[in-house]
Amino acid sequence: MTTPAAQRLLDAARTKTPCPPVRDLLGADDIEAAYAVQRELTELRLRTARIVGHKVGLTSPAVQKQLGVDQPDFGVLFDDMDVSALDPVPVGDLLQPRVEAEVAFLLGADLTGDFTPADVWNAVDEMAPALEIVDSRIAGWDISIADTIADNASSALFVLGDQRVRLDALRPVDIQMEMSVDGAVVSKGSGAACLGDPLAALAWLAAAARDHGDPLRAGQVVLSGALGPMVPVVPGMQVTATLSGLGLVAANFGEV
Repeated sequence: MTTPAAQRLLDAARTKTPCPPVRDLLGADDIEAAYAVQRELTELRLRTARIVGHKVGLTSPAVQKQLGVDQPDFGVLFDDMDVSALDPVPVGDLLQPRVEAEVAFLLGADLTGDFTPADVWNAVDEMAPALEIVDSRIAGWDISIADTIADNASSALFVLGDQRVRLDALRPVDIQMEMSVDGAVVSKGSGAACLGDPLAALAWLAAAARDHGDPLRAGQVVLSGALGPMVPVVPGMQVTATLSGLGLVAANFGEV
């Protein structure tokens, strides 16, 4: 039987109508209850999709300030969320999408059990520039930490750029990001804005995912978190993000 919080989020996605927050059903700070709802929704999604990775959310102070939360969270990435090959990016089924630029890690080894910072480093095969299109089923993005966790960390879609770089060629913390919409700069940031270092975000995720019974695996993609403020997606916009040393990632958006 579907829990009331999960059903509320499912109904919002199905009807394309944002719903009231689910914190009234869970408690605004009940993180374990929120992850239980996320797991419930993940099990339902696995009927039609497969897991290809994870995302870290709420890593940037700028994004935390935008949303009124003060700690990171994580969500699950499914194969049908990868729209890297699509032009335009289909966002017509999304409710209130926003876009942000990130460092994506492509894992070459599992991160299970006890691990050290060196193990986290060695688990990374390559990095890529990425855009994450986030969305919230909660009306007006009126979210607490419990709301966004239950809602799969406000996940929706992601785009990976073509370039691949190994860690020994570039320190993620040194990356500078500039994101433009239709040629105008709308967001700037750096690797240091992502929990101090995108590798720190990866380490946090590896521990959190392991502790919740869903450890990171070789072959998975990890979106490590926004490097700067996110911006709303509007019909027809073209988004381009340049991450120094890592390259360019772009997306054209069709009708919302």
